Amino acid sequence: MEKNQYIVAFEIGSSKIVGAIADKSSSGYITVRMLEEERLINSVRHGEVKNVENIKGAINRILRRLESRINGRITDVFVGISGRSLHSDNTEASRDLDSSNAITDQIIERIIQESMRTTSSNYDTIDVVPRAYYVDNKETDSPSGQFGSKISIKLNRIVAKPAIKISLKRVMDPTIEVRQYIVTPLAAADEILSPEEKSLGCMFVDMGAETTEVSIYKNGSLLYFTTLPLGGRNITKDIENGLSIIESDAERVKKNIHNPLEFSNESINIEGVNSADAAQFISARAGEIIANIIRQISYANLNNEDIKTIVVIGGGATLQGFNKKLEEVAKINVRTGTIPPTLNILDHSINRPEYIQIFSLLVKGAELLPEGESCVDIPTYDDGVGFRVKTPQKPEPVQEPEIEGKKPTKKPKKSKWKFFSDKLGSLLQEGDDETM
Repeated sequence: MEKNQYIVAFEIGSSKIVGAIADKSSSGYITVRMLEEERLINSVRHGEVKNVENIKGAINRILRRLESRINGRITDVFVGISGRSLHSDNTEASRDLDSSNAITDQIIERIIQESMRTTSSNYDTIDVVPRAYYVDNKETDSPSGQFGSKISIKLNRIVAKPAIKISLKRVMDPTIEVRQYIVTPLAAADEILSPEEKSLGCMFVDMGAETTEVSIYKNGSLLYFTTLPLGGRNITKDIENGLSIIESDAERVKKNIHNPLEFSNESINIEGVNSADAAQFISARAGEIIANIIRQISYANLNNEDIKTIVVIGGGATLQGFNKKLEEVAKINVRTGTIPPTLNILDHSINRPEYIQIFSLLVKGAELLPEGESCVDIPTYDDGVGFRVKTPQKPEPVQEPEIEGKKPTKKPKKSKWKFFSDKLGSLLQEGDDETM
C-alpha cells in the first residue's frame, strides 16, 4: 500500500501564527488533518517580524503540538509570505530558438527560472507568474509544441523587501527545511477564483489586520498585484484613539455594531461607548480602504467595466456591511471567498473562513511537493483507516542468568530515532521562551 504524502504549512500573520498538516493520497485527494495556532499582537507588523524571540517561541510550540499529535517528526515546511512591500513588477523575457525544433515545457520553465534569479538592490524576487506568451511576436495561450525562431514571455515578478524573507528565516527552526516560500494571497486566489472569473476580469481582495492585498486577473492571467498598508486593525485603532478606550474593547465595539457603514439614528451602549460615535470612525476608515481598493483598477490600466467580480477574504473584511458598501461604491458584483469544497477538512471546528489562507498554502504545497516525498517522518504506520500511528513499544527487559566469570552485558544503545527525538525535544524546550 502506498504511503500518503504529508504537507506542512505555516502562515505568519500580524494577528496570529498558524501551522497545519494535510495529506495527499496517491489519487491526489487532499485532506487537512490538524491545525494549531498562537495569537500574538505587535510581534509582526505589516508582514515583517519585529519580535524574533516571540515568533520563534510560538512556532516551536506549534511544531511541538503538531508532532505530538502525529507521533512523528516534521522535517520540511512551506511558509506563506505576505507584507507591505509585496507587489508585482512587470517584465519580459525572450529567447532565440532553432525554428526546426518544437518549443518544450522545459524551455519555458528555464526562461521563468532565469527570471526568478533576477534581483535588484531593493527587492528580492519571491515568485514569477507568466502573464502572456508570444511566438514570433504572435500571442498564444500555449507555446509548448509550436515552432518558431523566438519566444517571448510577459511576466509578473512578485517582489518584496529583503527584510521580509530574512526575518522569516530567523524565526524558523534551523533543523527544519523551508521547502518554499509561497505568496499567500496568490495561492488563495488560485484556489478560490473560478477560471471564468479570471477570464472575464476579477479583483481578489485579501484584507488582513494591517495590510490588504489586491490582485487583478484578466483573460485568465494575473495582471496586477499590490499590497496596501491598511487593514482591519486600522479601524480598531481609530476607535481606540478617538474614544480613549483600550484596543480589546475597541475591537469588540467594532464587531458588535450592526452595519456601522450605514447611517442610522439608532444608538446603543457597547463597552461604555456610544455606537453612533464609534460608527463615525469605522465609516471614515472603511471608506478610505474601499477607495484605495477601487483605485487599483486604474493602476492596472483597466476601467471598472473591465472587472466583473470582486472576491473578498480575510478577517478585516468581516466588518458588517463592508462588502455591501464596496459593491455600492465600485458598482461591481462582490462576493465572499469560500473554502473550496474539494478540500476535505476532518475537524469541523477549524472549517472556518479565517483559515482559508493556511488551507490554500497546504493545497499549493501539495502541488509543489515532488512525488514520493513528504514533510513528515513517521517511523511506523498503521495501514488502517484514518491518521493513526502506532507508537513503538519498548520491549520488556530480559534478565540474563549470571554466569561466573562472564562480563556484564552492555546496555543496548538508543536507536537513532530515539536519540534524535530526545535531542529535538530538548531543542524545542530551549526555544520555548514563553509559557503556554
